[in-house]
Amino acid sequence: MVTTVKKHVEDLWEEIDLLSSGDPSALSVVTEAIELLDSGEARVAEMDASGEVLVHEWLKKAILLYFHLSKIYTIEVGPFEYADRIPLKRGLADRGVRVVPGACVRWGAHIGRGSVLMPSFVNIGATVGENTMVDTWATVGSCAQVGSRVHLSGGVGIGGVLEPPQAAPVIVGDDAFIGSRCMVTEGAVIGEGAILGAGAILNPSIPVIDAESGQELSRGKLPPWTVGVPAQRRRVYEGGEFFMPCVLVIKHLNPGERHDKAQLNHLLREHGLSL
Repeated sequence: MVTTVKKHVEDLWEEIDLLSSGDPSALSVVTEAIELLDSGEARVAEMDASGEVLVHEWLKKAILLYFHLSKIYTIEVGPFEYADRIPLKRGLADRGVRVVPGACVRWGAHIGRGSVLMPSFVNIGATVGENTMVDTWATVGSCAQVGSRVHLSGGVGIGGVLEPPQAAPVIVGDDAFIGSRCMVTEGAVIGEGAILGAGAILNPSIPVIDAESGQELSRGKLPPWTVGVPAQRRRVYEGGEFFMPCVLVIKHLNPGERHDKAQLNHLLREHGLSL
C-alpha cells in the first residue's frame, strides 16, 4: 500500500503546476499519504543504522501538495474561529493522549500514546513519541521528529522544515530532555538520552565542544547521553573580538542512565546554569 501511495504522490509532484485547487482525485491520493503520517504508519524522517538521518522526501511532497490543492476554510472550535487549509487532529483521547486547553495539533502529526500536550503547537508531518511531554508554549515544527519519553520544557522551539523536500528535519532521540527556551532548528540532532540546558541554541552552524578536551565534537549534533549547555567562545575578527554561541558538553552520562532532575540541577548550578 505504502509503495503504491508513494508512486502516486511522486507522479502528482511532477505535475504540480498543472494541478488545480480542489482537484478531487489528486486530493484523494494526498489525503491517503497524510493519513499515514497522522496514524504513525509512516514518518518523514528517521535515523538509519549508521546514525545518519534518512528523509522520506515523498511524504514532504505530499504535504506540499496538500497545501497546493486545499482551499482555506473556516474552522470553529468553541468560541474560537480559524481560517486554515489543514484541519485539527481528532481522536486524541482515544489514542491515549492528554491535551490541555490551549494546545493545538494539526492533522498529519502523529502523537504517541501516553504523551501530554500542555498549551503548545504541533505542526503537520511532525512525530511525537510515546510518553513525551510537550510543555507550555513549546512548538514542534513541521516534520520534526521527537522520540519517546522526551521532555520539551516551556517555550522550547523545535524547528520545522518542508522545503526543499530533501532537507533533514530536527531529530530528538528517545529519553532526551530539552531545557526551557532552547531553540533547536535547521536539522539539528539531539542524541538519545541527551540533555540540553536552558536557553541553548542548536543548529548546523553551532559548534558542540567538549569541556574537558576543548575539542569540537560536531556542528549541530549533541551526542547521545551527554549534558550540553549554552556557552560562548571568543573569535577574533578585523573589527575586534566577539563571542559566538556554542554548546558545551559538560558531562557524559552512562547509556540508559535516567535523568535525576535534582542531580541535574545541582550539576548545572555548579556552572551557573539551570534547566
